[in-house]
Amino acid sequence: MTAEAPGGSAVPPFSVILCDDNVLLLEILGEVVQAQPDLEVVGTARNDEQALRLANRYQPDLVILDVRFPGGGPSVARDIARCSPTSRIVAFSAYDDKGSVERMMDAGVCGYVLKGASNRELLTALRRAAESR
Repeated sequence: MTAEAPGGSAVPPFSVILCDDNVLLLEILGEVVQAQPDLEVVGTARNDEQALRLANRYQPDLVILDVRFPGGGPSVARDIARCSPTSRIVAFSAYDDKGSVERMMDAGVCGYVLKGASNRELLTALRRAAESR
């Protein structure tokens, strides 16, 4: 699916990798993101090895990364940034404590969304991250 630019020309969608060890959550996230004309899920990862392999292969525009991801959210964020430096990473977490947020921000994520947030809030954070590229 492609989106349309203000002049009517087609704009390729932003590529997205979803990283979470919860299979059900990955499916739901995939449905929400894939339903958007300006976003395209190119892969899903359940552990750090899969995430790095996908990031290296696709060089995605966006990565949604669970803060408590296998391999450690901050560590995986730094590894993804090394192998795919233009990717923008948005942390996705059930935890809103200051330490979790700071560790992820220090690792280079450009957004932090709580898992209880609305779909609209998540999509807004993704688009904001994409625009900051």
